[in-house]
Amino acid sequence: MSQGRKAAERLAGKTVFITGASAGIGQATALEYLEASNGKLKLILAARRLEKLQELQQKIQNDYPEAKIYVGQLDVTQTPKIQAFVDTLPEEFKDIDILINNAGKALGSDPVGTISPEDIAGMMETNVLGLINVTQAVLPIFKAKNSGDIVNLGSVAGREAYPTGAIYCATKHAVRAFTQSLRKELISTNIRVIEIAPGNVETEFSMVRYKGDSERAKKVYEGTEPLVAEDIADLIVYSTSRKPNTVIADVLVFATNQASPYHIHRG
Repeated sequence: MSQGRKAAERLAGKTVFITGASAGIGQATALEYLEASNGKLKLILAARRLEKLQELQQKIQNDYPEAKIYVGQLDVTQTPKIQAFVDTLPEEFKDIDILINNAGKALGSDPVGTISPEDIAGMMETNVLGLINVTQAVLPIFKAKNSGDIVNLGSVAGREAYPTGAIYCATKHAVRAFTQSLRKELISTNIRVIEIAPGNVETEFSMVRYKGDSERAKKVYEGTEPLVAEDIADLIVYSTSRKPNTVIADVLVFATNQASPYHIHRG
């Protein structure tokens, strides 16, 4: 049996919950799950931008009529709304099997001493507190049935810090520590805990970081061939479609021209 067919069988009928699903890696991951399962699964797609989710839902329903899709507005920085979101899911979507903690962002690129309090709070609340609180809301579902996959989106910035990235790097180091602790806490269960840590990926990430300054955002990728969202989506789906006794626990992925935050070859 081919690897693709095996993956499709393992994913069939599962319910996948993706945060930050309106664009970038989150959206690409939703589409990759549909392709890998031949549309035979359920997707819960959450993000701040409901209209973007609704556009994605329409596209999915046109391309994969068998797929079941639930979209809902969720800002992971609004802690009380997270548990409410999970508790009020329609009955057929309540039994979540895979959680993709994708919502995250970088804001600004300033040295310590000049970082705005709003940027600090925005990154900490989204990348750390949001991820932790979503995990806490979903984990009881996994524990009740002794199965499930938790995928946390880390970063090379969680392995090696760089100047003018102090807060973003701190958040991704926190994600890595949280992921490792959680994996050890769940070692006696069948719940898998996975970290995917990308290097340079060209999405709207840099546009958000530089607050709409397209010229500055373009310079991040200038002279390089970065990864794209679909590359990371492929790894996420691969990791969660392995045999139940196999955990792809920790993945650091670069484009071929990158070796660390400092070492990027520009052509």
